[in-house]
Amino acid sequence: MANLVNLESVSKSFGVRPLLDGVSLGVGEGDRIGVVGLNGGGKTTLLEVLAGLAEPDEGRVSQNRGLRMAVVTQRTELAEGSTVRNAVIDPLGFDAEHEWAADARVRSILDGLGITGFGLDSPVGTMSGGERRRVALAAALVQDLDLVVLDEPTNHLDVEGVRWLAEHLLARRTALVVVTHDRWFLDTVCSRTWEVVGGRVEQYEGGYADWIFARAERARLADTIEEKRRNLARKELAWLRRGAPARTSKPRYRIDAAEALISDVPPPRDSVELMAFAKKRLGRTVLELEDATLTVPDRVLVRDLTWRIGPGDRVGIVGVNGSGKTTLLRALAGERELETGKRIQGQTVKLAHLSQELHDLDGSMRVLEAVEEIARRVVLGKQELSASQLAERFGFSSQKQWTPVGDLSGGERRRLQLCRLLMAEPNVLLLDEPTNDLDIDTLQQLEDLLDSWPGTLVVISHDRYLVERVCDQVVALFGDGGLTDLPGGIEEYLRRRDKQKDADAVPASKSATAPSSAADQRAARKELARLERRLETLHKKEAQLHAALAEAATDPERLMALDAELKAVLAEAETVESQWLAAAETSEN
Repeated sequence: MANLVNLESVSKSFGVRPLLDGVSLGVGEGDRIGVVGLNGGGKTTLLEVLAGLAEPDEGRVSQNRGLRMAVVTQRTELAEGSTVRNAVIDPLGFDAEHEWAADARVRSILDGLGITGFGLDSPVGTMSGGERRRVALAAALVQDLDLVVLDEPTNHLDVEGVRWLAEHLLARRTALVVVTHDRWFLDTVCSRTWEVVGGRVEQYEGGYADWIFARAERARLADTIEEKRRNLARKELAWLRRGAPARTSKPRYRIDAAEALISDVPPPRDSVELMAFAKKRLGRTVLELEDATLTVPDRVLVRDLTWRIGPGDRVGIVGVNGSGKTTLLRALAGERELETGKRIQGQTVKLAHLSQELHDLDGSMRVLEAVEEIARRVVLGKQELSASQLAERFGFSSQKQWTPVGDLSGGERRRLQLCRLLMAEPNVLLLDEPTNDLDIDTLQQLEDLLDSWPGTLVVISHDRYLVERVCDQVVALFGDGGLTDLPGGIEEYLRRRDKQKDADAVPASKSATAPSSAADQRAARKELARLERRLETLHKKEAQLHAALAEAATDPERLMALDAELKAVLAEAETVESQWLAAAETSEN
């Protein structure tokens, strides 16, 4: 079967720096490929060359004749003066004005991305950047396509929106190439991973967990790789295996290899030790809201809320976009007045608040100078770091540390803002979407720091992977004037949101029974999609092993190893097929 797009010996440079160097690869029908790598390492360049938006300096890019492709990058612009209807509905060519409403797929996409809430005649020119990105994403997804190319599509979606997008992409047969730092999304959607590193593109089977395994294994075998990078990969693998073993799609023999690789890696954090240390630093009182009421012009966000955050608490806040998460965090930080009630802050609290706004810094100041302006050394848990070392943790190489602040991108300035906050050695951290504009390597560094950080942490994030990793408690704003504790974490939040939406969608007489049935069917369909992806991977592996067996006909030792591997693959395929049949029966009932 011919590929949809082929790159042959493609090279692309900016200035003297090669971003792509002799890259050859292809995108086949139905491929779902996640692209990862350091910020500035060439991920977006690869997407733009592949999609025909940028010409390679050398090499050849070829596409199938008649290829139907949509591209949504961070540079995608909607037509000047257009409305939502102009951008999304009109290109579909419906004859009657309301004919589009009868198309279930179009309506589902508009609802899933929250576009219907804007109104079809809303001008896109007055929308925020995030809202325009969602409209552009909807305009791509409503089309019948062979290939969709997306650059950071989850950046402006809440947790619920990210889940919807993942399920939508899994349900359609369209091929996908996506750059994202959302690791849950990568693991759920992608069956292959491309890592852009040093001008090359390394290719791996599977999603994020499989890539992390391969990376840790590669680091173990390559003595030339620096020790800290090797340890970070092993620590990440340890969390994946211990905290959520179902994440990896590797067969048993690969899981055994992973367990051996991480046998001497301690748990990501010792919660008991950190809690005891936090109590010594913070005392009994940290931050409290008593009988607090917060409102915005059109509604009440919370009413008569009493919320006590203690020493060492690690809390994630979730809710749909516009539910009031940022306003609540600002009230907690003392930057937003309460309508009623009071805010209490402990005497020993040293608070740092990472907001979504970027604070102005002297543009002529160097990055290292901006960090050292706060402090030259910092102690984070048991680690003592210089300003330069912490800056390097956040992706500023020793050379990059001498870049003027005025030359930094928005993402780099946000990393610098977070670095400066930590240099002040706070004992309470309030973080509003800290993962925005961070690549996966920098995210791992941030999580590594937070794992051993002995303070109180409150995080707003649509990155469910980060919330599950660094938080011990999840609370949600459901729009009912309260703050709901979720012992089951983000999975419980999504179940409650499903029930909430199902209850709103059916008559009151049916609301007691419909949500549960709909939620069960939705879960079964999601499981079906996951099992189908796994079977596809296993069948490919089986074919590869048969070919390898034929080539190793004269090597008895190699034959035995391959035969054992094949048996493991066949056994797992049989188990997965049984699970698929059970899930299929549930989804049809």
